[in-house]
Amino acid sequence: MRRIALLVVVLALVAAGSWWFFAHRTQSNGTESLTVYYTKMDGTSTGSWNVSMRPQQPGESSAEHLKNMVLYAAVQSAAGPPSDVEAIRFPPGTHINGVSVNGSTATVDLSHEVTQQVGGTFGENGEFKGLVYTLTGVPGIDAVQVTVDGQKLETLPGGHVELDQPLHRSDF
Repeated sequence: MRRIALLVVVLALVAAGSWWFFAHRTQSNGTESLTVYYTKMDGTSTGSWNVSMRPQQPGESSAEHLKNMVLYAAVQSAAGPPSDVEAIRFPPGTHINGVSVNGSTATVDLSHEVTQQVGGTFGENGEFKGLVYTLTGVPGIDAVQVTVDGQKLETLPGGHVELDQPLHRSDF
């Protein structure tokens, strides 16, 4: 009798835990949700918005799905929040050339327009903080390596953010 009661309690805990996990991971329509971050104009605080993502498709490997999630997250971050939101943004024309994932590090290749940031340390920190926070919000990603037009740079021309090593949330 005790074993049955214990089994019922364990099953109830598993059911409750599963419900909580899936309720917080997916939206009601079954798609995954991603939080996209941006840096507010004060240069330190972040804002965010949620975008929905398609779930892993039949025949899509976990590695492909992770890469697709990283690509979508990077594109959303580079595009920035809606135009009526005051935020530190990437320079106009900046786009994502491509992404790759190696272990828990996502590599994001940005277009050369990213080198045209006129905001100095303030602007560079703000744009990369949003990108890093967004991508490290993707399950399995802990760091972001940034390249520009396929090249690893020591820094951007302003020299304010070191890009020769992967960036982590703790860097901001």
